[in-house]
Amino acid sequence: MKKNKISFETRFWAGFVARDPFEAFDAIFDFAHLDYYKQNLSEAVLHSFKRKVYHQDKPCNVFVFYTAIWSFLKVCYCLKEKGNKWKVKESSRCETVFHLSSLTKEEFDNPFLVLQNAFEKRTLQQFEFFLCEITELSLSPFAGDPDSDLTTPYIHLIKMLDAGELIRERGVEKIKKADQIDSVTQ
Repeated sequence: MKKNKISFETRFWAGFVARDPFEAFDAIFDFAHLDYYKQNLSEAVLHSFKRKVYHQDKPCNVFVFYTAIWSFLKVCYCLKEKGNKWKVKESSRCETVFHLSSLTKEEFDNPFLVLQNAFEKRTLQQFEFFLCEITELSLSPFAGDPDSDLTTPYIHLIKMLDAGELIRERGVEKIKKADQIDSVTQ
């Protein structure tokens, strides 16, 4: 049976179609820095509760941001299953607690845990609804109450952004069969 491939829809903002999730991660973080995504996400969520329109001078930027984050979520959804077959390479730097950002030490060591945890708590469709809702509310000149919880998906998305940057920064390697057998026996 042929496996359906998920489209990362990178052509809207990157200008090309990414074929695999790691290529899409590179495109996402080449398009903009981690701070750009975190800042825009935070500001969009804050503007969801205000009467002021987010990016009033260029609201099209919000749509571009939405499409990039939607692509990012699709990549994370695809990679959540790959945590059993791939591992993030060890960091050559000595990391301090400051470098962990929103991640715990365990999540910092294995960023795939963040993706698995996020999609255990929320579905891809729930994350898409969250993105649609903050986009709609942040571009609306009327103050309104969101129909759903914005905090939980927001926290998961911030953690996924940090995990995604770590995965990209460190790179990944395939888990060898002996390592898989050792992890199963433990």
